[in-house]
Amino acid sequence: MSNEPEIARLAACGVVPVVVIEDAHLAVPLARALLAGGIDVIEVTLRRPAALAALETIAREVPEILGVAGTVVTPAQVTDVKEAGAQAVVSPGFSEAVDDAMRAAGLPWLPGVATASDCMRAVAAGRLTCKFFPAEQAGGTSALKALSGPFPQMKFCPTGGVGLNNLADYLALKQVICVGGSWLVPADAIVNRDWARVTQLAKEARERVKALRG
Repeated sequence: MSNEPEIARLAACGVVPVVVIEDAHLAVPLARALLAGGIDVIEVTLRRPAALAALETIAREVPEILGVAGTVVTPAQVTDVKEAGAQAVVSPGFSEAVDDAMRAAGLPWLPGVATASDCMRAVAAGRLTCKFFPAEQAGGTSALKALSGPFPQMKFCPTGGVGLNNLADYLALKQVICVGGSWLVPADAIVNRDWARVTQLAKEARERVKALRG
């Protein structure tokens, strides 16, 4: 596993909320609701225009949570998220151009992999901790077990189709350091400002992680 402290925090938490934020004003109460449930990391995806402002607000007002930028697919976005205060970056795939930009930015990066060819490129670049995406569609735990044969040095954060129903299956694998999922932050809960529900979902997930890890 990577020795960056930010990656260690993701691993310690065990679950990473993957968030699509439509309104940057909701970022702070959302982050605080997750913290109240015991989750101190948040991945804000760059799928909406409000994402950069949300990352910036979280970094400024809720520094105790690790702000991760997700869905970063271009070098320009790397610059944008660093300026917004992101402390780590996640991508759905691997790109040499983004890899170069991440090295220049000096931020931890989890590139996405789904196949053996993806893993070969990541390993060649020294990226040994990766996002496995889309996890369920790419073969789930059986695919991860198969990939770990030729790539025993790699660690993964599976994302895509992961939830409480299969959380245990993924975390049981020694090569899985954490999982990512949107089930922790339902879109309707964010829109309705149902922060109590977000906190409850966070608590349930953290309790499950603790129970699985003993």
